Amino acid sequence: MNESANSEHKAPGGNRSTLTERVQSLRLPDRPQRGLGLAFVPWILCVVLAASTGYFAWKANDQAQVNETVGNVGDDGKQPQAQTQTKSSTSKPGSAPASGDLVMQSKGYIVPVHQILVSPQVGGRVIELKFQEGDRVTKDFILAKIEDKEFREDYNRTLAQAEAAKHRWQELWKYREDEIQQVKAELDDTKTQHTQLEQEWKRSQALRTANALAAKEYEEAESAFKSMGFRVKRLALTLQLLQPGKGPRDERIGAAKAEMDQAHAEMEKAKWKLDQCIVKAPITGTILSKKAEEGNQVNPAAFSNGLAASLCELADLADLEVDLAIAERDISKIFKGQMCKVKAEAFEEQSYDGFVSRIMPMADRGKGAVPVRVKIVIPQEEAGMYLRPEMGAVVVFYNKKR
Repeated sequence: MNESANSEHKAPGGNRSTLTERVQSLRLPDRPQRGLGLAFVPWILCVVLAASTGYFAWKANDQAQVNETVGNVGDDGKQPQAQTQTKSSTSKPGSAPASGDLVMQSKGYIVPVHQILVSPQVGGRVIELKFQEGDRVTKDFILAKIEDKEFREDYNRTLAQAEAAKHRWQELWKYREDEIQQVKAELDDTKTQHTQLEQEWKRSQALRTANALAAKEYEEAESAFKSMGFRVKRLALTLQLLQPGKGPRDERIGAAKAEMDQAHAEMEKAKWKLDQCIVKAPITGTILSKKAEEGNQVNPAAFSNGLAASLCELADLADLEVDLAIAERDISKIFKGQMCKVKAEAFEEQSYDGFVSRIMPMADRGKGAVPVRVKIVIPQEEAGMYLRPEMGAVVVFYNKKR
C-alpha cells in the first residue's frame, strides 16, 4: 500500500489524469432544454385567475345593489330587474322607486304602535280566564272575571244608604205645601178660639166688677185668653218659617240633598267596582303574553308581595312600526313622511311599504343616534301572519315623500 502511494507521488502526471476522471464522474448530467411554450404557462394561469376574480366580484356587487334597491320583491310577486340609471329624486306615483332614489338602509326591530298592558281596576282572585297567547279578540270581549262577593255586598249596602238619604230629602220638601196648609188651618182654629176666650174674659171682667164672679174664675178666664193669644203668635211664626226662602227649612233641605248626593256617589263607586270584576278588552287586537292564571290574586297597585298586577299584554298586529336608531351623521337624510320599504329578516320574500311616522325629539347619547319610527302599511288580512313584535327588520329609505 505504501509502495503504491509512493509510486503515485513519484508519477505526478499519472495521478493528475486519474483525479480528473474521478471529478468528471461525479458531475450531474445536463438538464434537457425546456421548450419555449412551457415557460409562459404560469403567467397565463395568473392572468386567468385575476380576470375570474374581478368578474365574480363585479357580479356580487351588482346583485347586492339590486336587492337593496327594490326590497327583493315587487308588487306583482316577481323579482325586479336591477336598474342602472343615475340618481334622481323623482319617480312615477305608485311605482317602485328607482335605484337612484335610495338614500340609506338601517336595521331595527318591529314594535306595536300601541301596546296595552291589560290590568283589572280592582284587586281580587281570578275565577275565570277566557284567553290564551296568540288569541285575536275584539273590543269589549270578556277576558277574565274577578271574584265579586265583597264588591256586590258593598254595592247593596251603599244602595240602601242612598235610598234612605233620598227619603229624608223628600220628607223635607215633597210635602211642604201640605204642612203649610195644615199650619194655616190650625192657626185659623186658634184664632177662633182666641176670639171666644176674649169674649169670655170680657164678661168675666164685668162680673168681677159687680162682685158676681169669684177671683179664681176670673183669673182662669184671663189666663186662657192670654195663652191662646201666644199660641196664635206661635202658629203664625211657624207658618211664616214654612214659606220658601223664609226660614231654616231651605238649609235643612240643602243638607239633606247633599247627604243624598254623597250616598249616591258612594253607590256609584261601589257599582263601578262591581262592574270592573268583569275585565274586557279595551281594543281589538292579539294577546301577546299572559301574566296571570285562574286562582291568582291580582292587584293593579301591587309591586311586590307576589301579587300579579296585570292579566295580559294586548296589541293590534295590523298597527306596527319599526323602531330604528339612526346615527346622528345620517339623521339629516331622514324626514317625516319619507317613503320606505320594510322587509323582515325572517321573511325575506315579504316586502311592505312604509313611511317615517315619527322622529323622536331626543337623541340617545350612549348610542350617538336619534330614535326614528317607521310605520308599516299592513293589509288587514295579513295582520299577525308574518310580522310580529320584536322581529328584526331592514328598512330602506328613499329620497321621496309618501
